[in-house]
Amino acid sequence: MSMFCFQCQEAAGSTGCTVKGVCGKTDVVAAEQDLLVYSLKGLSWAADAAANHGVAVGAEVGRFIMYGLFTTITNANFDSAVFNSLTTRSLKMRNDLLADARKNGWDGTDAPGAAAWNPASEDEYPVKAAMVGVLSTENEDIRSLRELVIYGLKGLAAYTEHAEKLGREDEALYEFARKALSATLDDEMSVDALTALVLETGEKGVTAMALLDEANTRTYGNPEITEVNLGVGDRPGILVSGHDLRDLKELLDQTVDTGLDIYTHGEMLPAHYYPELKAYSHLKGNYGSSWWHQTKEFNSFNGAILLTTNCLVPPKQEYKHRVFTTGAAGFPGVVHIADRKGDMPKDFSAVIEMAKKCPAPIEIERGTITGGFAHAQVLALADKVVDAVKSGAIKRFFVMAGCDGRQKGRNYYTDFAQAIPEDTVILTAGCAKFRYNKLPLSDIGGIPRVLDAGQCNDSYSLAVIAMKLKEVFELDDINDLPISYNIAWYEQKAVIVLLALLYLGVKDIHLGPTLPAFLSPNVAKVLVENFGIAGIGESVEDDVKLFMGA
Repeated sequence: MSMFCFQCQEAAGSTGCTVKGVCGKTDVVAAEQDLLVYSLKGLSWAADAAANHGVAVGAEVGRFIMYGLFTTITNANFDSAVFNSLTTRSLKMRNDLLADARKNGWDGTDAPGAAAWNPASEDEYPVKAAMVGVLSTENEDIRSLRELVIYGLKGLAAYTEHAEKLGREDEALYEFARKALSATLDDEMSVDALTALVLETGEKGVTAMALLDEANTRTYGNPEITEVNLGVGDRPGILVSGHDLRDLKELLDQTVDTGLDIYTHGEMLPAHYYPELKAYSHLKGNYGSSWWHQTKEFNSFNGAILLTTNCLVPPKQEYKHRVFTTGAAGFPGVVHIADRKGDMPKDFSAVIEMAKKCPAPIEIERGTITGGFAHAQVLALADKVVDAVKSGAIKRFFVMAGCDGRQKGRNYYTDFAQAIPEDTVILTAGCAKFRYNKLPLSDIGGIPRVLDAGQCNDSYSLAVIAMKLKEVFELDDINDLPISYNIAWYEQKAVIVLLALLYLGVKDIHLGPTLPAFLSPNVAKVLVENFGIAGIGESVEDDVKLFMGA
């Protein structure tokens, strides 16, 4: 095989991509990502060794590790030049730290291969990359647990990256990431110790999600119940996809009075819920649906398109010239908007000038959708919700957060939303909601039956809501709440959300449309026996009966 990758739900044959990624990445890029992760493990080990010998390891190292991991998340970056550059920088940072450690007494005898490899040039990268991929760990259970930790860290990296961009950091998260990456190099680490590390990763996921929630709400205000326009205007526009709210805010500032309208796509839909963002009159509405529709929707949009993070599908030639990337996102031949210099905003003038030359978007739908049910908004309605539960008007909540994807089996989630009883409510976050957020599912006494908390980054809100309901109903166990979890997953941010829920003690989570390929039979068995993890069933009707206790 020319590659092996099984980090996302679309792993070929539910086993792994071995020729080319279903996501679109080549075997070359897959190898470069493997090598970057390997180098970040070595950097992490070196940073810990330096710290243990009295060297001050600054936050810059943690930021770099998190950024590097973020670039390897599914559908973020496809650019070889980026990965090779990051690997080279990683090796230099590692060697500088080890040199400082030597000055403080480290004798250099215990360094693992990832901390000792010193190529003469980048020409040696492909050879090394072929030796350090996923399958280099031969024991499938150790491999499974190591990859579960690494994919959780990739999701964690996304959260910390967004929070850091808004001025919020927790260096303890950087230290944990170093510790966890270093642990994946330890061949003496037992299955039990790795399993404990998996749950600790979930714990740190809760911390990171809370940090990002604080960063977002302090910067842009608490999300409010908002009707979002689905139609289009008659002016040229810029379509913003991905997850980075600061990028959107700076673009909005730079397009005031330019004659352009700004639209959101996919996971940027929840930007409309924040008071500081929806105050811009030229934030026109949301165009289209989830990430995998972009090859059609980006073409009909007509205007400039800005990808701020992951969820990039390799662009087609007919609109590629209108696509721009920034941050961790990247694609060969696509203009990349440079990072900020200090506190200065990014310069989006190239995106703006492109948009001015384009016609207005083609309308693909009309109407509105309602969202903004993050934890502050739902808790403001807590009395109404609790009364509805106590009266029997609401029988059960279904957490249907997570990701959307191309697989036909994901129609299950649309069918499930339509099949659950009318006295149930869906709590959602992430792009999985596009499977049902435009369905006419009505309300229960004024409470909408789909409560959208926001991006996958906002899954923390769903945990806060559950914990508050547990408190209100004076329950000892979160699993005694009338809440069922039927979650769709696709990439690594969904992995950290899953691990966070496990850490919080949530059991009997159903995960689909397929279970992760990176779970070995024995690791899957542990999750089933200890946490009640299960896949979705073959029949929506049977699953509804199971959840409702019928």
